[in-house]
Amino acid sequence: MWNTSNTTGLPQAKFSAADVGVIVTYFVVNIAVGVWSSCLASRNTLNGYFLAGRKMAWWPIGASLFASSEGSSLFIGLAGTAAAGGIAVSGFEWHATYVLLALAWIFVPVYISSGVVTMPEYLQKRFGGDRIRMYMSALSLLLSVFTKISADLYSGALFIKVCLGWNLYLSTVLMLMVTALYTIAGGLAAVMYTDALQTVVMIAGSIVLSVTAFDKIGGYSNLEEAYMQAIPRKTIPNTTCHLPRSDAMHLFRDPVDGDLPWPGMTFGLTIMAIWYWCSDQVVVQRSLSAKNMSHAKGGSILASYLKILPMVLIIMPGMISRVLYPDSVACVDPEECRKVCDTDVGCSNIAYPKLVIELMPDGLRGLMIAVMMAALMSSLTSIFNSSSALFTMDIWKKIRQQPTEQELLLVGRIVTVILVVISLVWIPILQNANSGQLYMYIQSVTSYLAPPITAVFMLAFFWPRANEQGAFWGLMMGLAAGIIRMVLEFLHPPPHCGQPDSRPGSLRRLHYLHFAIALCGGTAMAIVVISIVTTPPRPGQVKGLTWWDVQRQIKRKRERPRPTAISPTESPALEAERTIGERVSGDGWKCQTPAIPVDCPTLCHKPPTPPEYEGRAPYGSLVEDPLWVRVCCANALLLMCFNVYLYAFYA
Repeated sequence: MWNTSNTTGLPQAKFSAADVGVIVTYFVVNIAVGVWSSCLASRNTLNGYFLAGRKMAWWPIGASLFASSEGSSLFIGLAGTAAAGGIAVSGFEWHATYVLLALAWIFVPVYISSGVVTMPEYLQKRFGGDRIRMYMSALSLLLSVFTKISADLYSGALFIKVCLGWNLYLSTVLMLMVTALYTIAGGLAAVMYTDALQTVVMIAGSIVLSVTAFDKIGGYSNLEEAYMQAIPRKTIPNTTCHLPRSDAMHLFRDPVDGDLPWPGMTFGLTIMAIWYWCSDQVVVQRSLSAKNMSHAKGGSILASYLKILPMVLIIMPGMISRVLYPDSVACVDPEECRKVCDTDVGCSNIAYPKLVIELMPDGLRGLMIAVMMAALMSSLTSIFNSSSALFTMDIWKKIRQQPTEQELLLVGRIVTVILVVISLVWIPILQNANSGQLYMYIQSVTSYLAPPITAVFMLAFFWPRANEQGAFWGLMMGLAAGIIRMVLEFLHPPPHCGQPDSRPGSLRRLHYLHFAIALCGGTAMAIVVISIVTTPPRPGQVKGLTWWDVQRQIKRKRERPRPTAISPTESPALEAERTIGERVSGDGWKCQTPAIPVDCPTLCHKPPTPPEYEGRAPYGSLVEDPLWVRVCCANALLLMCFNVYLYAFYA
């Protein structure tokens, strides 16, 4: 009933002059915005290049948080996984609401208080020593290669291949040339303002495609019935893998046998989301560029609102693509799949580009190609800038003693090229992983490597007794367990349709989301035990670097809005804290006495700053206007209520 012609093979798109005109216009505007925005913050300073001069407002922050997470890999991956299994994958998007709010209300104040640029730099300040910082930087770069750059390059190239019939690697080179034009030159400011433009383009184009797709099947009310009938004509005898899942329209799946079991989606996903949204450089770097805390919170709130949209704009259209083109999108026979998408593990990844080519009229087809290019570019530019910051600030500065700022900027740009080359080599492995479902590949690799990072950051924030020995050896144990699981996964991939499952029992019975729970818990236990039996951290190591301490200091700052003269009886730590607060907050080293104001350098004692306080921001910078505190809290409460309603409706 819903089948159309040309249901097998890749579509042969014919682009009109209107399509070409829309694409060219998009790129001209995008490049113009990138060049303009790169001039807003100094690109020749580390603060300007990596943190946009800490002058960003809430709306580009929120748009960039959304756009950098909704890269082309999510358009391709979310739609493909939805075509294969239904709406449960939307939990990955909706879960971001709570964790984005945690980023702004819990994590960002501590990061700002510590005065860091990168997340490994925070761990070094919190625990001391260099080995955790170096390890975290290297692991973050590997995660960028395995789960971000390679996935985005592959998905963007796959989209161009479906649309234009170009070679996969030729398409990849084109993506890189376009992306590098302003990323390497412009810094974070260019990335975030172009992300804001691309967010508008992505949402507008996706709305048009979503409305067209729903109209094609007779509306939302027909989606479930149509999806259950979307069966390819060529199947494998005595198998059921060609049938749609009976629980396709439910978020919560069986806790043992479900493709996305609800305990894993509740707890394991939380662990992975905390790593991505609260401790990953790509995301946190955007929030650290905010003018103040209110703008950081506003950015997280805007991104949370936008993360509700993919259910209707990406996931359900992916299901509709299976309805309209079951022979290609839902193919199960390896020979048939090779004809459609050059891989024998399934072709669900072509669900979204197939819709674009088949449904969109002239001009709008060009708009959707611009949307996918926008998604790819926004994601890649974010990753490139953040990865270069990680290598430059955390690794290169340890290799080269006292490098010049120009040298650091040059190294940051060079490392981007190196990461791209490594990612290109990884693409063939990615192409055949996880039954051809790109999004499941990304999440599974994340579950093997990210949970130990979540455990370390949570204990660093909330348990002052955690020390360097516990954190480092806990990370090493977690890494070993994660690597073993990942190697086993690649050596024993899931069987194709009709093949017996000969994988080890640990792979068959332990879902990767459940493994994330076990890995995080095991790492946390190791950190706690080792920290208890070894020397505790010095008081100066945790001062202003745990959530509890930052909240106490903010409360004190609210109660004492103006600095007073330093009493000689005060402790050196409090003396240093007050001195730093006065200096950075712009009081010009002036102290007040009940009689007259005097100049600190001449009449007031100014003690040297202890090493553990170097680079820390004043607590006064975290104090917010009461009006905006209420506005942000009201929006956060509204978001959580709406999110709970959506979960309950689709549970």
